[in-house]
Amino acid sequence: MSFILREAEKIICAVLFLAMTFLGFANVVVRYGTHYSLAATEELLTNGFLLLTIFGAAIAARRGEHLAVGLVHDLLPRPARRVVFALSVAASVLLLALSAWFSWQAMTNMIGNGMRSYGLQIPAWYYQAAVPFGFALVLARYLQHAVLVWRTGEDDEVIPDV
Repeated sequence: MSFILREAEKIICAVLFLAMTFLGFANVVVRYGTHYSLAATEELLTNGFLLLTIFGAAIAARRGEHLAVGLVHDLLPRPARRVVFALSVAASVLLLALSAWFSWQAMTNMIGNGMRSYGLQIPAWYYQAAVPFGFALVLARYLQHAVLVWRTGEDDEVIPDV
């Protein structure tokens, strides 16, 4: 069970990518075989890419592999680096928390107005439901990495997965 919790975002990304690959391949086969397209594949693949991006960001957050501008950080003395690191963590946490909150609000708005998807005509919030949880997972993984960096003081390198 601890493996599943530790590697949850990797498992989700692998399953999503595999399903998206099969779905895209099936659409190509049907399109060339019958000259018709599976209309819902565009909708499913677009939303799959959204989820793949968010859960992929959680993987990057856990590893400390997000893009960063390190010029100012690298020029500062060690004590000032910790201050800059703490400020960047605070800004990132605020941004991720707001992203989770606003995506939750978007989902509740979709539920409230009865918005439906264009291809399958299912409630649009079905696709949106994983987004706030994805942002919350990115936030948790980012904090997990930030605590590790703060404790070890190894802020110059990427911390590998444990």
